[in-house]
Amino acid sequence: MPQPTLPPITQATYKACAKDFVVNEILPNTFTGEGEHLWLHIQKMSMNTAYLAKLLAEWADIPLRDVGYSGLKDRHALTTQWFSLRIPKKQLPPTIFAPVDLGNDESVEILAQHWHNKKLGRGAHRANQFIITLRDVQLADSILDAQQQLITQQKIAQHLAHISQMGVPNYFGPQRFGHGGNNIKEALRLFAEPQKDKTKNQAKNKRKRSPQEHHTMALSAARSLIFNEILAVRVRDGSWNTGIAGEVFNLNGSGSIFASEEMDDSLRARLIAGDIHPTAPLWGLENNKVSGAAAALENDVVQQNPVLMQLATGLMQRDIKAQRRALRLPIEDLKWEWQDAQTLILCFSLPTGSFATSVLANLVQQLQMRSA
Repeated sequence: MPQPTLPPITQATYKACAKDFVVNEILPNTFTGEGEHLWLHIQKMSMNTAYLAKLLAEWADIPLRDVGYSGLKDRHALTTQWFSLRIPKKQLPPTIFAPVDLGNDESVEILAQHWHNKKLGRGAHRANQFIITLRDVQLADSILDAQQQLITQQKIAQHLAHISQMGVPNYFGPQRFGHGGNNIKEALRLFAEPQKDKTKNQAKNKRKRSPQEHHTMALSAARSLIFNEILAVRVRDGSWNTGIAGEVFNLNGSGSIFASEEMDDSLRARLIAGDIHPTAPLWGLENNKVSGAAAALENDVVQQNPVLMQLATGLMQRDIKAQRRALRLPIEDLKWEWQDAQTLILCFSLPTGSFATSVLANLVQQLQMRSA
C-alpha cells in the first residue's frame, strides 16, 4: 500500500521472536467485587486468544459461550488481555489454572483476578499498547559510517515525531486477508453462489439470521480490501488527511461521523489539530452520507476494478449495511529507543480495530517477519 512519503528505513525484521512483539490490552475498568463473572488478567505467549478461551472453559468446566474477551490478540507475540468466566455460585475449580500440554515456546500466566457482575464483551477495550522490536535495521543500501548513521537516525527521529503528531494511513493489516489472501478468495467463492429467494426465506423464518453470522471473516475481508484500495487512492492524491468536498468526517476517539458538502477553514483547522479525520466506507447498503467529489472517487475506485465490483455487489446483495472508517490512524504515546545500531524499539498505543503494521509500513520500506 502506498505511503505519503518514502519510509526512512530501507529494511527491517519484526517478530524475530514472540517477545519482540508485545501487545497490552488497555481496558480501564472498575470491578464490583460481586457477581459470578471472574475476570482474569492473563499474559500469554505464542498462543491465540480463541485457544486460550477454550482452555479456560475446560478448566472451569463451563460452556465456551460463558468465556468473554474483548478482542483477538496475535499468536506470534507476548500479549496481556482480560478474560471473564461465568462461574455459577462462584464455585471455583479445585485446581489452579496451569495448562500442562503446552508447546516449548507457549506460556500462560494469570496476573490478576477480580469478581464482577458483568461478562466481558467484544470490543470493550479502547486501545492496545504495542512494544515492538525491529531488528536487522538497514538505514541505506550501502554501509554507513558513524556520522552518516547518526544523521540517518536523526531523520528517522524526525519522521517518528511527525507521525506522532499527524498519524499514518489507517490501512487494514495483511492478517485481515488471511494467508495468501485466502479470505478474499473465500468471499469471491461465497458471492459466486446463487442467492436464495429472500421473500420465501423470510416467510419461512421471521427470525432470519443476520448475514454476518456466516462467513464473517470473508465478509470482513471484502470490506477491508475495498477500504484499503480507496485509501490508497486518497494517499496518492494527498487527500487522505486533508479532506475533499462531500467528505464524511469521523470525530477523533469516537464512532461519531458527520458530513460536509464543502471544505472550509474551520474543517481544515480541525483536521490539522487531529480533532476530525476523513473517512472511507466499509462497503454496503445505505452509504448515503457521502456526496460530491468524495462519493465520485469511492464509486470510481470500485467500478474500475472488476474484483472490487464483485465484492461490493456481493456485500450489498447480502444486505450488509455500510459503515465509515477513519482514513487516518492517530498514534498515542509514541516513544522509541535505539538498542544498538541495528535494533530499534518502538512503544505506542493505537485505538481498537487498528493495526500496528500500518505504523511499521509507514516507517520501513521492506518489512520482513521472522517468527521463531
